[in-house]
Amino acid sequence: MKSVMARRDALRHLAIFSAAAVVPGFLTTGCSKKPSCEDVSGLSPADATVRRDTAAYVEATTDPAKKCSNCAQYEGKGPDACGGCKVVKGPINPEGGCKLWVAKAT
Repeated sequence: MKSVMARRDALRHLAIFSAAAVVPGFLTTGCSKKPSCEDVSGLSPADATVRRDTAAYVEATTDPAKKCSNCAQYEGKGPDACGGCKVVKGPINPEGGCKLWVAKAT
């Protein structure tokens, strides 16, 4: 009977150790995420309409040459933080894009 208990204890410890080894991977994955800049709850209905319809802002641009971080209108706060824009209200993702993109002056 003693060997059965030892086996149970060994399996329990193995399960706990395995779970502990996996958790740090999940924690570091969350830290490397790009920002989500979709919260527009503070915008007026008119500003939200301009953002959505006129500018057609998206969180991730399909044209890497025209992302917000390299637009003249973008007011950045770093690669992992939402920035702002001179013409589109609300939080702006550096990897986002819109129809109002303008190349930065060189």
